[in-house]
Amino acid sequence: MNPLHFLALHCCLAVLVRSAPLPDSSSAGMNLEFKQAAERAKTLVEKILRDIPTVHGATVNIQGLTLDPSSQPANLQMMETSLGIPAAPVLKPLSESFTLALCVNRMSVGTKLHQDLLGALADKLTGLTDLRSDLRDLLTQISKMQELGQLSSAEQYQSPDLASRLNGNYEVQVANHLTLKQLRSFCHDLIRSLRHIATHKP
Repeated sequence: MNPLHFLALHCCLAVLVRSAPLPDSSSAGMNLEFKQAAERAKTLVEKILRDIPTVHGATVNIQGLTLDPSSQPANLQMMETSLGIPAAPVLKPLSESFTLALCVNRMSVGTKLHQDLLGALADKLTGLTDLRSDLRDLLTQISKMQELGQLSSAEQYQSPDLASRLNGNYEVQVANHLTLKQLRSFCHDLIRSLRHIATHKP
């Protein structure tokens, strides 16, 4: 090789090496911490899912109110409306329109919703303490994800007014059944979203 060509090639390589971006160690650490928080959240959701059938069996004693969807009384949807139990936020796969910030915010809103619903029911029923504690811990991990990923969203949360509608034991039982059933469905959505997030770089 011509010495001048060799020198020119050497200089080009040196420039490329100097200009190559170095890995951002702080960003890599944040990404790892974010995924660790997501993994802890997923572990808590899995525990909640395992515990819901036990809690339901211990706190719901009206015949016909089971977690089996094929045996639900026909009037439950009307009761859900009259009790003012809001639907859980919808979680979808990440996309340009459904961003990571929006997804994690809806996780937070849904967790707060069920925490508040169970809080209103806990004044009338025993056996909900552990589930509420797990939801509180789950909310802590989701908040950690929001902090680490610097995620913010315009969606706001408004606490439901369930307590004022629990006028008798039947209303309490139905509200508890509907809340646990909805929480189970929301947790399945959470699992899917957290698995998706595990492969996403915040």
